[in-house]
Amino acid sequence: MGNIFDEIREEIIKKEDTLSKYACKSKDAILLKKDNRMKENESRTLFSKDADRIIHSMSYTRYIDKTQVYSFIENDHITHRVLHVQLVSKIARTIGKILNLNQDLIEAISLGHDVGHTPFGHIGEYILNDICIKENIGYFKHNAQSVRTLKDIEGINLTLQTLDGILAHNGELLQSEYRPKAKTKEQFLNELNQSFHEEKYSQKITPMTLEGCVVRISDIIAYIGRDIEDAIIVGSIKREDLPTEITKILGNNNSTIVDKIIKDIIENSYGKDYLCFSKEVFNSLIKLKQWNYEHIYNSKEASKNKEIIKKYFNKLFYKYLDYLDESNQEVNESKNKLYAFLNERNAEYKENTSKKRMVIDYISRTYRSLFFKRMRV
Repeated sequence: MGNIFDEIREEIIKKEDTLSKYACKSKDAILLKKDNRMKENESRTLFSKDADRIIHSMSYTRYIDKTQVYSFIENDHITHRVLHVQLVSKIARTIGKILNLNQDLIEAISLGHDVGHTPFGHIGEYILNDICIKENIGYFKHNAQSVRTLKDIEGINLTLQTLDGILAHNGELLQSEYRPKAKTKEQFLNELNQSFHEEKYSQKITPMTLEGCVVRISDIIAYIGRDIEDAIIVGSIKREDLPTEITKILGNNNSTIVDKIIKDIIENSYGKDYLCFSKEVFNSLIKLKQWNYEHIYNSKEASKNKEIIKKYFNKLFYKYLDYLDESNQEVNESKNKLYAFLNERNAEYKENTSKKRMVIDYISRTYRSLFFKRMRV
């Protein structure tokens, strides 16, 4: 005879029958590895447990010191990565609730989608990718690194649907329609592997669930207007700089932009097995994204510290690589922290990871404070 917690879990799963026929149900959740996650006294579904495991992971903790667009800005109101993922989660759950999708899966994907990001936003990602290319160890892409961080580095056994949504979340790719594509466990693992060995492979990946598509759209919604507000705060742009052909459709502030796009997605996607924009909003969003790149992401303010960051990423990479040389007898705080990181990894990670990739993994997780100590800026 089952206990009250088993009954609660079964009741939750039964209630999912009222979700949209296009939603991903908990009963369809797939684990990459079998485990005993459904222990006694367990009322949570697998997707709910995914969200809990991610938010309690060390990787999630490290969001707090990772920036979005701007680094070295002494202003508490500039967006950091931890706020961004919370905004993505809220926006995605808002859309998912109205489209009657699985909000537990949406939350899990949202919370974990950026754990593979480096310090200093996309500048850090570009630099680590350059190092990987130079050292002939493949590529560094934050979406694939997010999966690697949770699955391989921390060894968390998450569901296939959650990991796939994280891998396929690429918010840099704006599409007029988002259609999920069913895939097997083997197909997912192949996509993950290819993401590290083919530079633009991540751009080919499509989420396997409609929930994954919602998070992918929500990533764009969460940053496109918020980055404008940050740029105004740091003085890179003025609100009146925004083109009127865009603002008359989307608005000229984050609140209006978010509201407009969410409503457009809901209006054009309700009752469908895919997500889409209206032509008017999609075209305006394309123009706004292009404008942001020209005036914000590629601005002097956003990239002014690129060379010094590049210098210290490279310096740290080769220093840490030297620490892993068996002939290196040096003992210091930095070496001890690197070895502490490696000692926490499981046997599978140690056996299947090259020294160079170990160093890349370590640097990508490191707090900005490590760099501040060395950079003194």
